[in-house]
Amino acid sequence: MKQDDLPLAGKTVFFLAAEDWSFCSHRLPMARAARDAGATVIAGVRFNGNGHVEKIEAEGFKAVSIPFDRSGINPVKDWVTLLAIRKAFKEHKPDLIHNIAMKPVLYGSLAAWLTGVPAVVNAMTGLGYLFISQSLKAKILRPVVKSLLKWLNNRDRTRLLLQNQDDQRTFIQDIEVEASHTRIIRGSGVDINQYDVTPEPEGPIIATCVARMLKDKGIGELVEAARLLKKYGTDIKIRLVGPTDDNPASFTQVELDSWAAEGIVEVTGPSTDIASEYAKSHIAVLPSYREGLPKSLLEGAACGRALIATDVPGCREICVDGKTGILVPLKSVEPLADALQLLAEKPEIRQRMAKEARKAVETQFADNIIQRQIVQLYDALI
Repeated sequence: MKQDDLPLAGKTVFFLAAEDWSFCSHRLPMARAARDAGATVIAGVRFNGNGHVEKIEAEGFKAVSIPFDRSGINPVKDWVTLLAIRKAFKEHKPDLIHNIAMKPVLYGSLAAWLTGVPAVVNAMTGLGYLFISQSLKAKILRPVVKSLLKWLNNRDRTRLLLQNQDDQRTFIQDIEVEASHTRIIRGSGVDINQYDVTPEPEGPIIATCVARMLKDKGIGELVEAARLLKKYGTDIKIRLVGPTDDNPASFTQVELDSWAAEGIVEVTGPSTDIASEYAKSHIAVLPSYREGLPKSLLEGAACGRALIATDVPGCREICVDGKTGILVPLKSVEPLADALQLLAEKPEIRQRMAKEARKAVETQFADNIIQRQIVQLYDALI
């Protein structure tokens, strides 16, 4: 197909994300889809200096520095962020903005309104700390944010992109976003060629949790479940793979180190090769409080590993109870320990679920399926 015949030829798509590393880890498939459909792609992100900007530019995208203060609420800093976004939009004149997660959705949508950007896609990857927390600050901010989300997502040529039906119902019923302004695309896609199905390793059973070390990822419950399993004498090792975070809900490195010193869990820190982490493992576990669609479970499934997750929005999209894995109640410890023990002691169940998990990724979540859907969404708006 000639360049001029591509669906997004001559258009500019601007992705706005809080972190360069997050854009690289979660949004490259969508950006590549826009590029391959003929669009010029720009990524507005906070530069963290760890090689991610170079990775963005190696894809042929332009990287623009946006000074996001992702987890803080500081009026001065947030005003500076909004002004930087507005300046970037005025300079690059995008045809479509794709905002990713809460702050970029709010500030990116406001800047798009101020600068007359024709089309906006707002991607909400779960409702996050503000909607889960019962803190006084969260309770005060929640109605304000709800009102903004309602107004911004009901604007003409704006679509709210969600990853599961639970979140779609929440936005329609509780936030009053018009149903016609919502779309579901299940994740960003998984390149199944990068995640090989490898034989289970020899030795003790290993369950790996790939996540930021946040309370609302269920890390605390997983540690307590590991304590129980150690008490039971179950031959299983629990591994925590991922960074601490600039987030009020994050565990500290001191806490992680104390667990490791106690011999309860193995703490590895962040990893850039998730496929190899799962190759060392038998089980992928994520006892999260709520998700959009958890990439770590998708990657575990792509590697042919049985899943254990909480029965909450997002997780149950990929962890289908009794088929691809086991669902446990939210914030549970004993049921989580029981599920880990069951899969540790029953290899036939574990391996059957592992095969079903890989099949689910191949047929529902592969990147070529998701990329086709995102280009169709962009094309319809532009």
